[in-house]
Amino acid sequence: MSSIDEEKKTDVELVEESTSHDEERAAEEKALVRKIDLYLLPTMWLMYLLSYMDRTNIGNAKIAGMTDDLGMDSNQYSISLVVFFITYVLFEVPSNLILAKTRPSIFLATIMTLWGIVTCCMAKVETYGQLVALRVIVGILEAGFAPGILLILSSWYKKAEQSKRFAAYISAAVLSGAFGGIIAGAITDNLDGVHGIRGWRWLFIIEGAATVGWALVSGFVLPDFPANTKKFTAREKELAIARLEADDVTNRTEDRPRLTSMQAMKDSITSWRVWILILGYMVIVGSSTLSYFYPTLVQGLGYTSHMAQYMVVPIYAVAFVCVGVTGYFSDKFPLQRGAIIAAWLTVSLICSIVICVVYNFTARYALLVIMAAGLWSTNGLSLSYASSTFASMPQETRAVSLALVNALGNLAQIYGAYLFPSDDAPKYLLGFGVISGMCAFGVIVYALAHVLLRKYIPKN
Repeated sequence: MSSIDEEKKTDVELVEESTSHDEERAAEEKALVRKIDLYLLPTMWLMYLLSYMDRTNIGNAKIAGMTDDLGMDSNQYSISLVVFFITYVLFEVPSNLILAKTRPSIFLATIMTLWGIVTCCMAKVETYGQLVALRVIVGILEAGFAPGILLILSSWYKKAEQSKRFAAYISAAVLSGAFGGIIAGAITDNLDGVHGIRGWRWLFIIEGAATVGWALVSGFVLPDFPANTKKFTAREKELAIARLEADDVTNRTEDRPRLTSMQAMKDSITSWRVWILILGYMVIVGSSTLSYFYPTLVQGLGYTSHMAQYMVVPIYAVAFVCVGVTGYFSDKFPLQRGAIIAAWLTVSLICSIVICVVYNFTARYALLVIMAAGLWSTNGLSLSYASSTFASMPQETRAVSLALVNALGNLAQIYGAYLFPSDDAPKYLLGFGVISGMCAFGVIVYALAHVLLRKYIPKN
């Protein structure tokens, strides 16, 4: 009996030791995630906030008098939007291939500093041609940022941790729209003519300088990949890699062979998973070009130039809340990400159709608010959906795949820049009609993805 009791005691002790070890490991992992969040999320959030303000401030500058001062018509304004996206799309994949083999803290901080300087230079443009040339350069430099951040997020977080983090990422773009409106309104009210400089020129100066300032800080704060970061201990890096490998997320390690750029490109473009998510993201981004015309659309509702800047803020405020709630619940129910995106696109589809047939300004504004919330909520979620689906790919292939989704998705912004010509005001039936069609197609794509991609997403 005594030997049996001793064996039972030993079994109990083993169970207790195992439980204690699991609890210790869980606590260690929780502390690691908190540290990753502390280094990565605030840095990334402010970087994207400023990035989005730098690419969209041209819309605020437009209604503050830029097109009049430069003698630009509606078509020329659309071209100044399009040229940014052409170079942005073309340089995304090459940029991410470079990033996958280098240190993000150096690469991303460098390109951010450069595009901030170019944004400041936009305050000096005197002709339409000069504006277009600088927009081309900003597109080249910003091309490496968004796909680079997507790669970093997918290299540090488990699949079921990503939706909240991608929601945080997209919330920066949402708030940048709100802040951009507030800043633009304050500048056009208070700084127009100061030192003989027009208000819209001050907008480029202030936002460009802020970008350069934060870029210099981010170079010291932003973590690199788990295998080569200098901000974590050897044990923390080992745990970061191990926990992702257990979640079937492939990461770069010293002993893992590197894929060549051509191998990574071939693996990516031959994957049907990549193409279904490219189609879905093209719909979302194409519809979201609406954001470039918020000030113009709101101005068309009868508000003055300055008031139109401020009336854009509630659109982004509601979207910000919806993005956060969507990201939280999407991590709770990761298998439903495709269905959640399809549901939000259905909401935006209904709003867009109703806007086409209802011409009451107040009703259209309310519908625009709801529609924008749906489009912004799907944006971040579609990126985390792609990141989770590509998690098992080698890091180089994942880098190309995420860059392709982001690049070809943003290709939709090229034709999106022509959806709201000034001669279509105030109804803008062309723009809302096209967006209705894109949302309908998106509902179909993500409903299919919900069925076809389930085996690539964790159940908890």
